[in-house]
Amino acid sequence: MRFEEDDRHDYFDGEDLPDEPKEVKEVKKPRIRPEDPRYWDEPEPAFGHLRPGRSRRLWLWVAAAGLVLGLIIAGYIRWFAPYAINAVQYGYVDAIEERGLLFKSYEGVLLPYKNLMDTTRVYEGDFVFSTLDTPSAVLLRKMQYANRPVRVEYRKYRSTVPWRGDTRYLVVAVDTVDPATILPPDRQPKF
Repeated sequence: MRFEEDDRHDYFDGEDLPDEPKEVKEVKKPRIRPEDPRYWDEPEPAFGHLRPGRSRRLWLWVAAAGLVLGLIIAGYIRWFAPYAINAVQYGYVDAIEERGLLFKSYEGVLLPYKNLMDTTRVYEGDFVFSTLDTPSAVLLRKMQYANRPVRVEYRKYRSTVPWRGDTRYLVVAVDTVDPATILPPDRQPKF
């Protein structure tokens, strides 16, 4: 049997099928810019005005990046940036306890000195705070048992997050206070 060389691949025995016509690739016309006078002679596509140009896409990307950056900055300000720094409160510790399942923090209540000693205004309420510092919590517990006044330095945040405690007030430093210097003479305890 003799095979003739040809360009076709025969996969079966029988008559050869006619070749399918090859698709002719469309040649893309060069894009004409508005500076070229031929630009104004071409018909305008029906929906061409709806397709955004390159400058529009660039501005959309800039706007999207600005929106994402704005959301990141707003989130940082809302949850991570302190509203007040180095704020101070004097008073007596009413309670201090450790709370939390996943994130442990010490939660406490302080009876503010200004609210206890002011007889002209209505009692405004207790100072409820959180602290993450174990030595500060131990000192607060000692001052609670000794019934001595303390000075707490805290940061105030706009909102709470689980790893910072249950309150917006985070105590960062605790000092003892001599009752003779903070209390008026008629209110000083007798030791």
